[in-house]
Amino acid sequence: MRAKVREVIQTILIALLIFMALQASVQNFRVEGSSMDPTLRDSQYLLVNKLFYYRLDKGKLAGWLPFFNAEEGDTLYPFHPPSRGEVVVFRFPRDESRDFVKRIIGVPGDEVEVRDGRVFVNGRALQESYALGPSICSLPQTCQIRLKDGDYFVLGDNRSASNDSRDWGPVHLDNIIGRVWVSYWPFSELGFR
Repeated sequence: MRAKVREVIQTILIALLIFMALQASVQNFRVEGSSMDPTLRDSQYLLVNKLFYYRLDKGKLAGWLPFFNAEEGDTLYPFHPPSRGEVVVFRFPRDESRDFVKRIIGVPGDEVEVRDGRVFVNGRALQESYALGPSICSLPQTCQIRLKDGDYFVLGDNRSASNDSRDWGPVHLDNIIGRVWVSYWPFSELGFR
């Protein structure tokens, strides 16, 4: 009897560990609206990889590893930081209870300009085969912006139907949840992104 109870307890503990690991690394997300057409469709279900942009504070790591030399606040990415062109899910800067999905257009240090219906990064026009419609800027302060450390400029692929950085400015790294990884519903869209 004790062996069976121990087996049940072990099974429950393993299941809890697997559940906690999945919760920490993957999040499901449902696309709402047409702002990412044609890349992502309304009501499409996605898995978001939260580990992809995981970051470590090198200064804290140096406290544990004596041979590791770093300043507090320096960041180490086991994979890489968010990059231009990647589709990400993030907490909306004006209401962090809402999650949005958009494409990263500009990364820290970039100068992003929206003019004449096109997007320019560091003076070069982006070639955006994924974008629908012209890029129109609604706020003068977001039409030309130099991104600060930790800031990302994000746009929806369906420019005329997207509420994005043109309207409310950049997204800070702390608000980025993760990278869109897998589409799992509808089955016709099943696959890695």
